[in-house]
Amino acid sequence: MDEKILKWLYDIKAAIEEIDSYFEDFPKDFYQYKSNTLFKRAAERDLEIIGEAINRILKQNENFPIENAKRIVGLRNQIIHAYDNISDENIWAILIKHVPNLKVEINKLIEGSE
Repeated sequence: MDEKILKWLYDIKAAIEEIDSYFEDFPKDFYQYKSNTLFKRAAERDLEIIGEAINRILKQNENFPIENAKRIVGLRNQIIHAYDNISDENIWAILIKHVPNLKVEINKLIEGSE
């Protein structure tokens, strides 16, 4: 695997681990998430990093096998450019449902490169 792509995969892994670490201090409770601006902004920043890393991977290899890659990049663009249209419910659903799946996928890609 290309060294740049591997580095970006590790960046994604680190951002996901950071998201996981937020739940060590806060329960997985939507209402607590919604009322905590610091937590929300930190999670959004990590989603931006994930989206940017995937964007760079796709520029290097447009057929790189990450499920929903273009949707993840689209989320990154929405967070950055259409911040006023971001719903807490949407980000929460991504954190709870989609990030854990991405974590498994990224770990497999990293393990497969070794």
